[in-house]
Amino acid sequence: MIPRLDNQPAMLSIHQAFLTELAIHGFEGEIGQQQSDRLIAATDNSIYQRMPDAVVFPKHAQDVQLIAKIAAQSRFQSVVLAPRGGGTGTNGQSLTSGIVVDLSKHLNQILEINVEERWARVQSGVVKDQLNAALAPHGLFFAPELSTSNRATIGGMVNTDASGQGSCMYGKTRDHVLSLKTVLPGGLVYESEPIEGAELDAALDREDKVGEIHRLLDHIQDTYADEIEATFPKLNRCLTGYDLAHIYDEHGRFDLNAILCGSEGTLGMIVEAKINVLPIPTCSAILSVRYPDFDSALRDAPVLMKLNAASIETVDSLVLQLAQKDIIWHAVAEYFPANPNNEPTLGINLVEFVAMNETDLEKQLAEITAFMERDQTDKRFGYTIARGQKAVNQLWTMRKKSVGLLGGAAGDRRPLPFVEDTAVPPENLADYIAEFRALLDSHGLRYGMFGHADAGVLHVRPALDMKDTNQEPLIRTITEGVAALTKKYNGLLWGEHGKGLRSEYAPAFFGKLYPVLQQIKQTFDPFNQYNPGKIATIPGATLTAVDAVPLRGHFDRQIPIVVRQAYDEGLHCNGNGACYNYDQDDYMCPSWKVTRDRRHSPKGRASLLREWLRQLAQKGIQPVGKISQLSQLASLPKKLWFTISNTEKADFSHEVKSAMDGCLACKSCAGQCPIKVDVPSFRSKFLYYYHQRYLRPAKDYLVASMEFIAPIAAKLPAAYNLLTQSAIGSYLLEKLGLVHSPALKPLAIEPMLKQSLVQLATPAKLAALSDAQKANSVIIVQDVFTRYFEPKVLQDLILLLNHLGITPWLAPLLPNGKPLHVHGFLGWFEKVAKKNQQNLAPLATSGVPLVGVDPSMTLTYRGEYAKTLDAEQAIQVMLVQEWLNAWLKKQTNLPQAKVSATHWLLSHCSEKTSQPQSHLQWQSIYEQLGVTLKPLQTGCCGMAGTFGHEAKHRETSQAIYAQSWKKVVEDEAKRDHLVATGYSCRCQAKLESQTELPHPVSVLKTALVG
Repeated sequence: MIPRLDNQPAMLSIHQAFLTELAIHGFEGEIGQQQSDRLIAATDNSIYQRMPDAVVFPKHAQDVQLIAKIAAQSRFQSVVLAPRGGGTGTNGQSLTSGIVVDLSKHLNQILEINVEERWARVQSGVVKDQLNAALAPHGLFFAPELSTSNRATIGGMVNTDASGQGSCMYGKTRDHVLSLKTVLPGGLVYESEPIEGAELDAALDREDKVGEIHRLLDHIQDTYADEIEATFPKLNRCLTGYDLAHIYDEHGRFDLNAILCGSEGTLGMIVEAKINVLPIPTCSAILSVRYPDFDSALRDAPVLMKLNAASIETVDSLVLQLAQKDIIWHAVAEYFPANPNNEPTLGINLVEFVAMNETDLEKQLAEITAFMERDQTDKRFGYTIARGQKAVNQLWTMRKKSVGLLGGAAGDRRPLPFVEDTAVPPENLADYIAEFRALLDSHGLRYGMFGHADAGVLHVRPALDMKDTNQEPLIRTITEGVAALTKKYNGLLWGEHGKGLRSEYAPAFFGKLYPVLQQIKQTFDPFNQYNPGKIATIPGATLTAVDAVPLRGHFDRQIPIVVRQAYDEGLHCNGNGACYNYDQDDYMCPSWKVTRDRRHSPKGRASLLREWLRQLAQKGIQPVGKISQLSQLASLPKKLWFTISNTEKADFSHEVKSAMDGCLACKSCAGQCPIKVDVPSFRSKFLYYYHQRYLRPAKDYLVASMEFIAPIAAKLPAAYNLLTQSAIGSYLLEKLGLVHSPALKPLAIEPMLKQSLVQLATPAKLAALSDAQKANSVIIVQDVFTRYFEPKVLQDLILLLNHLGITPWLAPLLPNGKPLHVHGFLGWFEKVAKKNQQNLAPLATSGVPLVGVDPSMTLTYRGEYAKTLDAEQAIQVMLVQEWLNAWLKKQTNLPQAKVSATHWLLSHCSEKTSQPQSHLQWQSIYEQLGVTLKPLQTGCCGMAGTFGHEAKHRETSQAIYAQSWKKVVEDEAKRDHLVATGYSCRCQAKLESQTELPHPVSVLKTALVG
């Protein structure tokens, strides 16, 4: 039996007292002291795990000011604060054992956009892509680029002075900062911008902290100008944070923002930024050049730079191979054709060209083509040119996924970030990387490389298993070696992602200027409270060493190997945060989007799972294998006691359960996460074991039994509908925790059989078919929900197939088991899956293909069945569009529909993530039959099977629907021409928008048959 888990280290009393004081003085945000809140903030996109004492979520800037004011009180001067944005840092920048100040949950508003003057004012938690989406209608964009742009916050970008692709053209974040509003230690709020003349004199004369800061920096500029000139490298990615080289800008103005940008929260908490924005280049193209080896790609980059490119990105063979296994590959494969003699591509350069009109772009491309044809060398295999924003975006999406793709490499050794953003002069890059590779090769390490060849920055991630104590020392060994190499080649250990826990190397790089940095730190933060141990310390304090903070591997190694293997779909999360995608029209993790609670994200749930398994391991429990129904029944009295007993409320398992309950089981994580974190899979396992200790709610049994109840209820449909749809029935269902029953009047199968529209498939009947008959036959694998709650869809499919000359057969109906799996009835699910497989196996051997109608139910055969049963023996059931599209392409003289209206496709989340080609298949089917169909980009509908019918989730379900689907379904221009593939999606549209959305086959049936 699974025990209670209450392994929570005690909070420092000073932090507890500080939080109490915050609440007393009117703090309006949230204070997170649960283990789950703290655990989510214990990791970022680095190798570290550092448990904070608490997390606070300020609601507005006044809350942040209150935090700073109370922290400045003499009794709280040992309180440690660390501001946090999107949590995408690769070097532990926002990790602390103190209190995390999360500036992303509430401070995420775009305050003002000035189109004429080309600037925007935003709160620090605004996501970069969120801002650019708001700027796009005005033809503007915020230029600094980075691979995490769909979840990285502007505040985080300022704090690390972020940049990425295109930095040679557009510069770094600080190059676009016009002013910053910062809450300084002590609570003073100061808005900094470049100043001169009387404004500067006034700032220097102030008698507060602002005046002290200005006087110190002005003195530093006067005293250390020559030392600064000699120390700071002349690189596109120069030293950031405490940037002494730019105290006065090129116009002679004093610019405090040069010190604040890149300071990683060590000098204060930035709450607002005013940033300049630029016109979007309206035309772009990418030259993709293929090479026989990575070194050739690097050495060719300086040659290609002479073509006046906007940016040059280099990718190695490992990243390319991983991309080929990812959902993105189908969109970019055409730009990487086979090489002569099928030689492998082991390096690529992606060279972008931009222009404000097509004429100028085509002129550039003509010159480039001429150059490439003229400059024929053995080091290039060939090239392609991708034109247009769609193609360019797809290629950049592949490149942006490089970080995550590397994390998804197979095995326990995973590429890790700790020396992965070094910068050297571009002309030194190839030689530098050659030595870098030799260093890694000398330790027998595998690694992946990608990055910005034009800026001399290459991301190199050595593959290590931090669960292995023998490999852990390599973190320091490799870091020391790379630091020496960057010095040798006149570069930097940190060229892009900030210093964070690599700050112990700051004194070596800043040299005689490091004490100056300490003076700056002490003037801003005299008690070393703000993100201490990073970049610079006050005199007497020490910088945190790269190996002085616990690694995630320290905790993972406490989980037995057999358990790690059983929960493989969750334990390899590397923290890259792709699941924090802000875009409401993207289907990645709807529960995160609607709650803005990081516990309700794939990364959050994976983190909680890891800790749950670790705590179980400490108690000698391994949640693997099967637990018999008998043992569950035997423990019923205990489960009843545990469920109602107050003594069990501290169980950490409840916090995990709360996060798992919010999952819609849509599987968007499994498809979109580059690591393939699959929350629905490990969620089912967690629920299975959790309910060995705690009782299940009655509604779980009802929902799980729907596939068994519906066929019985279909014999008395009127009584069933009366029970479920009457006021009394609704009341009883609500008491069970269910709302809005989806039941419709069932359709009996007998009338269709009598009309000779369809036959029940048997092995004997199928064996009697000729090869020609089999080629024009298909077996429909029914699901209970389509069969009994939406029988018209099944009938329309049968009529459509008949009209096309296809003989439909119906597989005998058995429960599929999907609801069982979703709710963690794993023992029951396995029995159902085995029985269903035994039922379908004889039909599958006939040579007649099997297809299913509802995406979620159909994909269960290739997903959950394949994992539960023998994967090689799992029955292959195709989505109806997969089979029909292929069948139509083999035909001639197809009937054509007499319709002119364009229809719009709304796809089910599981379908989009598991079968990314699905919408193209529907488009192709419609096109072949004379109908125009266009896919719509939408997020989740919020229903997700029975999720939206559960009372405790209904409000969340409605909010998810309102984010994306509502505006599409209620768009008068499209409303009457929408089609939706998912049964649950159609239920939601009917409930929320009172709109009946047809299945795609129903529209085709009407268009062709009438």
